[in-house]
Amino acid sequence: MEGVPALRGRRPPGRGRDPSPLPAFRRSLVRWFRRSGRDLPWRSTRDPYRILVAEFLLQQTRVDQARPFYHRFLARFPDLPSLARAREGSVLKAWEGAGYYARARHLRDLARTVVRVYGGTLPHRVEQLRELPGVGEYTARALAAIAFRRPVLAVDANVERVLARVLYPSALDEPEAEDLLGRADPRAFNEGLMELGQRICTPRNPRCPRCPVRKICGAYRTLPSPGSIPRRGPKAVRPRVSAAVGVVARDGRLLLQRRPSGGLLGGLWEFPGGKIEPGETPAQAVRREFAEETGLVVRVLRPLGVVEHDYSHFHVSLHVFALGLRSGGRLRKGPYRWVKPAALGRLALPAATRRMLPLALPMVSPPPDRRTRGAG
Repeated sequence: MEGVPALRGRRPPGRGRDPSPLPAFRRSLVRWFRRSGRDLPWRSTRDPYRILVAEFLLQQTRVDQARPFYHRFLARFPDLPSLARAREGSVLKAWEGAGYYARARHLRDLARTVVRVYGGTLPHRVEQLRELPGVGEYTARALAAIAFRRPVLAVDANVERVLARVLYPSALDEPEAEDLLGRADPRAFNEGLMELGQRICTPRNPRCPRCPVRKICGAYRTLPSPGSIPRRGPKAVRPRVSAAVGVVARDGRLLLQRRPSGGLLGGLWEFPGGKIEPGETPAQAVRREFAEETGLVVRVLRPLGVVEHDYSHFHVSLHVFALGLRSGGRLRKGPYRWVKPAALGRLALPAATRRMLPLALPMVSPPPDRRTRGAG
């Protein structure tokens, strides 16, 4: 059996756990999953590539949100060779709206690696999968178990929570982890654990009366509040950031810039701007950012509004301004483009930028028809 990770914690001295509940746990979990598991598009396929795309999406996207992105991406790139041939901009556009765009860049890099090294066939062993771009320990194990039915256990936060409660007050070490999987179907067992953690054994207020393994669950049998396991620390406070963004129009086009490939929202197109420094007003910040980044000298025509947007680790307030060009500045060479409104749909834009478009587009829209009707 391929290496199974040790789960956190050690068995309390003198409190060994009788392994006899494990076969019942496996049977109950797999039976429940096959009867009640959600009908998800990536569960109806045996194509490793389609399972790969789903696993990349599910790294940072909730199951209920992933469906449309999954279908759209596969419609554009139906197999590894088509993805390997694609340009980065096309891949990012197909991923648009799913967020965490590094996943899309890694997925294309993975496709190129598999075509070059493995002749276009995804490898099936954990150690091979782990070496591919964007594939960590969990994703490698999930792919091995789900796509190739390798006898491995994929442990994410959901699975770890389920096991901490079911096996309470004991914890698994490596030999017991092998016993946990046993001879169960690796795909059904791993997906059953994930499904149980997502739908029933939730972080807070678990739905214990509906749980198929509640009679085996140590936390349910011995604790007044099974949801208190595992112990959680205080929730981190999400920082708040303020930024200023400018919309410049010229000859019916809007100025956009492309973000560097390596960082947050890498490779996507947005309106120029940046963080408001201490002591600056939003209007001062947008003028400074334009001078520093683009080389253009601008004047603030009017504020267009404020767009609030949440990222995973911070919240940003984006102050949006309509700007005019002054003489004396010149657009630097770099990742800038004057874009017609009709061409915006072909570019990959961050969600926050797409929310700014209703504020920005009137700057390049034709004026309303003010012709008066003549008398008949």
